[in-house]
Amino acid sequence: MNEKQALVFAQHLADITRPIALRYFRTVQEVTLKADKSPVTAADRKIESVLRRLIHEQYPNHGVIGEEYERTPAKTYRWILDPIDGTKSFVMGNPLFGTLIGLLREDGPVAGLIDLPALGERWTGDGRYTAFNDGANARAALVSNCNSIGQARLYATPPGSAHTDERCRIHALIEQVSITMPVCDCYAYGLLASGHCDLVVETGLEPYDYLPLVPVIEGAGGCLTDWKGNPLGLNSNGRVVAAGSRPLLDAAVRVLGSS
Repeated sequence: MNEKQALVFAQHLADITRPIALRYFRTVQEVTLKADKSPVTAADRKIESVLRRLIHEQYPNHGVIGEEYERTPAKTYRWILDPIDGTKSFVMGNPLFGTLIGLLREDGPVAGLIDLPALGERWTGDGRYTAFNDGANARAALVSNCNSIGQARLYATPPGSAHTDERCRIHALIEQVSITMPVCDCYAYGLLASGHCDLVVETGLEPYDYLPLVPVIEGAGGCLTDWKGNPLGLNSNGRVVAAGSRPLLDAAVRVLGSS
């Protein structure tokens, strides 16, 4: 596979699935609760089924890891998909939902895309360069130059949504930073990649929630790890921290680890 073409293909996938999301958005639709009480809609299933079909047609030897259907194995390359990241926002008419598309080589992410259908915004990255939007409107996405945790702007999982231990750690970080807002699913990471915030901290995520984000954040000059500062992989524990700089990431990891 020519990995340089991965982002071009990912954008092609997003171009096709974006109108599907918008066709379902703010319409009356059935919402089903999965075993973990998270919601799923016809839009989630439709988008992922389309993505899987297009990937199989283009790359029949590639595997797929998605939120709604079983994994398909592969030796080297696997696409990782979250058709509607932020389904709660989606079903409640909030435009801050997105589609995540990533490519893994072995277990390492080599390409990633964040698409916000309702906002018409998109970030694509390969770990070395990240673009905001595409075509004539494309420009480089660059993280902020904030290195001080006391000046940092943070998006975080609301403490009430986390387990007791995680809640204490998140609260300790909130007390250290300048501004805090509740996390807005994948959109927070796009905003970090473009320098509009400095930290994102979440817990309870699955690989399809965070692995497509890694090349986007790193390509914009930032860092995305677990709460101990370790690289993220398929077997990570779902606790992630993204930062615009390594000093800021290290400071956040110290707070999260010492609380």
